[in-house]
Amino acid sequence: MSGPTPIDVLLVEDDPADELITREAFEDNKIGNTLHVVRDGEEALDFLFRRGAYTDAVRPDLILLDLNLPKYDGREVLQQIKTNEELSSIPVVVLTTSSAEEDILRSYRLHANAYVTKPVDLDQFVSAIRQIDDFFLTVVKLPKGKRL
Repeated sequence: MSGPTPIDVLLVEDDPADELITREAFEDNKIGNTLHVVRDGEEALDFLFRRGAYTDAVRPDLILLDLNLPKYDGREVLQQIKTNEELSSIPVVVLTTSSAEEDILRSYRLHANAYVTKPVDLDQFVSAIRQIDDFFLTVVKLPKGKRL
């Protein structure tokens, strides 16, 4: 029996340190997932709608979305994803420093699939990323979505 099929993950993250930690956690997990990174809300929407520099972008199987982003914040990006028929089935994990109840509630009202507060401790952050990766790769069944 072969292992899990690698997936395409879109990381929407403006903090280079958090990007590096996420990238390393994925690489350390030894699963061949492809991590695509965009650094603001506008780039995220361009990637997802295959505009501008992202006309050849793949449709991600999973999105890790920070809330506090330049240009369009993560809430706006989440709303665009979940109200678009072609994108709404993509699981979105909000991965943010905010533990504010209003952010959690609003994210779920916008149909986030999960909300994870980034741990401050480096080892806990790496562990959280690995758990997200493991869960979406080995536990859940992801839809085989259409390309835009």
